[in-house]
Amino acid sequence: MVPVSEWHAFGGSPHFADILEISRSAAGLGIEALWYADHFSFGADDEARGFWDAWTLMAAIAATVPDIHLGPMVACTAYRNPGVIAKMTEMIQDMSSGRFILGLGAGWHKPEYEQFGIQFEPRVSQFEEALEIIHGLVRDGKAGVQGEHYQAKEAVNLPRGASGHSTPILIGSSGNRMLGLLARYGDAWNTGWYGSTEGIPEKIAKLDAACEAAGRDPDSVVRTVGVNIARAGYTGSRGNPFRGDTGETVAFFRELEELGFRHIVLGLDPCTPRSVAAFAPVIEAFNNGSS
Repeated sequence: MVPVSEWHAFGGSPHFADILEISRSAAGLGIEALWYADHFSFGADDEARGFWDAWTLMAAIAATVPDIHLGPMVACTAYRNPGVIAKMTEMIQDMSSGRFILGLGAGWHKPEYEQFGIQFEPRVSQFEEALEIIHGLVRDGKAGVQGEHYQAKEAVNLPRGASGHSTPILIGSSGNRMLGLLARYGDAWNTGWYGSTEGIPEKIAKLDAACEAAGRDPDSVVRTVGVNIARAGYTGSRGNPFRGDTGETVAFFRELEELGFRHIVLGLDPCTPRSVAAFAPVIEAFNNGSS
């Protein structure tokens, strides 16, 4: 998770130069994917904490940081028309030569909806219609949906990205309806944020049940998990963190791997070029099969 908001580690906001340096540092260490949060702001008045626009940022990163996947973790479909999301996805996919992963969710932070007059509920019903449109546009280049909240009238998504394949869709949620939609439309699942494996098997069982109910092989869903990691200078901006030395951290990652997760999303706290570089021994030990 690359910081895009006003974190204490920067004494204010990370600016683009900071974000680019972190992204390049992570890519140089063998990190496989860069993820960017999609929010407007948290808090209010003098306590408000703002976020940079994830989509503009991802386009810039796609053009300047090669050989690494990237995507939003996760983009709220309610914040933009689904056709706009599909168009931006196609452009970034082309800019990245096929490295973009479209993470989607229904959102959760009601004040963000209210400050811009966006309808908060029914969130899942809105998400379902948006997802159907987005799925059609990024998979087949066309969509026709006449929903209560969104419509697509013989909509087309042209031109298509040069990557030659459709964009993978990741859905972040553990709700029953959302998992049902994932089983129908998604390629990958994210659950988080965890400081231990407690509660994770129950979430996995819910995913498996949703896939089986939809007649889908549960193993066909790529499973990803978010883990917050407390590092030296921990700010508290990422809750429920895992704490441990290199060996303990690798052992924790092995537990997650044994649960079937194929990708671990790291939420380092603090997340700076220095803290990313300091995490290199963990990555090296994990990749070398040691603990």
